[in-house]
Amino acid sequence: MEKIPFMDLAAQNKSLESELNAAIAEVVQSRSFIQGAPVERFNKDFLRLHGGTYGVGCANGTGAITVALRALNVGHGDEVLVPNHTFIATAEAVVEVGAKPVLVEIDSEYRQLDLKDAARRMTAKTKAILPVHLYGLPEPMDQVMAFAREHKLKVVEDCAQAQLAKWKGQAVGTFGDLATFSFYPGKNLGAFGDAGFILTENAKHFEFIERYINHGRQDKYLHQFFGSNYRMDGLQGAVLATKVTRLAAWTERRREVAKQYDESLKGFRVLQPRAESVPVYHLYVVEVSNRQEVMDAFKRENIDCGIHYPIPLSCQPAFAPLGYKEGQFPVSEEMSARILSLPFFPEMTVEQMKRVVGVFRGVAKA
Repeated sequence: MEKIPFMDLAAQNKSLESELNAAIAEVVQSRSFIQGAPVERFNKDFLRLHGGTYGVGCANGTGAITVALRALNVGHGDEVLVPNHTFIATAEAVVEVGAKPVLVEIDSEYRQLDLKDAARRMTAKTKAILPVHLYGLPEPMDQVMAFAREHKLKVVEDCAQAQLAKWKGQAVGTFGDLATFSFYPGKNLGAFGDAGFILTENAKHFEFIERYINHGRQDKYLHQFFGSNYRMDGLQGAVLATKVTRLAAWTERRREVAKQYDESLKGFRVLQPRAESVPVYHLYVVEVSNRQEVMDAFKRENIDCGIHYPIPLSCQPAFAPLGYKEGQFPVSEEMSARILSLPFFPEMTVEQMKRVVGVFRGVAKA
């Protein structure tokens, strides 16, 4: 029985094999192994395609959040509001700069940041908020920005899964003070290793970021301040510059596949984008009451699936020192016990989808 992968990177890379090989060979020949022309080309191409004024590629998405927080002078003694349902990297970066992540419940309808709960968790130390456009479904950024203005908070948008997504016609990442992206291989736009991007509309923030990611460097051996090493590899820049030309088409195909899933899974709760958003569907997530039974059925039929994410941050051992207890975040805890990510990728065929849906509907319970 033919295997249906969770995502088919082999098919994607095969379609670009000659172009990717040529791009990598060019880097090897030119020896532009750190930053250089390939990264500069990608920076310009990604900004032009996604939207935004200033941006630079960096080593990875987690480092991008760390640098963004440093650009806003978030550090020791500060608190940052973070959704309880997200990948740990969002909160990990807050800890990295010495601040305290304050977890916020998600809303029961869209499973996104609950601003009412965020208001309840505010203290005099709260300095920033980190909305996450999880699964490629945009947060309502006009509401987030109004909340931030009311409480005088800095805003860093976590766009790790949301390349090309929009809210009310405006690119995600262009609302807040800064925004961050991940190009981990499995993302909608993926490198051949770790890579990230930092975006801002503020020229001073951009100047700081460009220098910070490169040891605070003004010139080769002149350093204005202590920075760090978050530079993007030239090889990753070359791969991304090659792939970004296909991103719009891949994204449109993701929307088509999601629509087909929507039509086939009526009667089940699937995570839906808000009406005024343009989603990019990094993942296709459905909720069921018998997840393990569904996963076992998929395994028997040689179909891959995933869970993103099975343990809320509040229940992670890493957060134990902050004193969170099971039961304090009922919505995100319930969701984490029910969600299942179905096989989902632009190259997915009608036959593959029919097989996934057939197995799913044969065993899943809403």
